[in-house]
Amino acid sequence: MESTATYQDRPTGQAMTRGAKLRCPACGEGRMFTSYLKVADHCPDCGEALHHQRADDGPAYLTILLVSHIAAPILLASYVAWRPSAITMLIVFSLGTIVSSLVLLPIIKGGFVGLQWARRMHGFGE
Repeated sequence: MESTATYQDRPTGQAMTRGAKLRCPACGEGRMFTSYLKVADHCPDCGEALHHQRADDGPAYLTILLVSHIAAPILLASYVAWRPSAITMLIVFSLGTIVSSLVLLPIIKGGFVGLQWARRMHGFGE
C-alpha cells in the first residue's frame, strides 16, 4: 500500500477556481479547453497532462440543477408580479435558460477537472 505522504498536497479550492476560470488547474495560466468543451491533452504553458479527466455527465447534471433552481423561483415571481402572456414567458425563459446553461457548462466542467486534478483522480496522481 502506497503512502499518501509521498505526494505533495494540491489545494482543491485553488485548483477548482482555476478550472472554473477555464485555466489549467496546475499553473492557472494555460487555457484548459481547445474548443467549447474539449479539454486540451496538455497545458500549453506548464505541460501538465489534462487528458486524464473524466468529467462525463457530472457538469451537465449540475448545470441543469443550478439553472432550474434559479429559473423556477424567478419564473414564479415574475408571473405573480407582472402576469405576462404565456408566449412572453415561454420566449424569455427559454432563451434565459439556454443562454445561462451554455455559459455555466464550461465553467462547471473546468471546476470538475480542477477537482479531479487536485484529488489525483483518474490518473492525475501518476
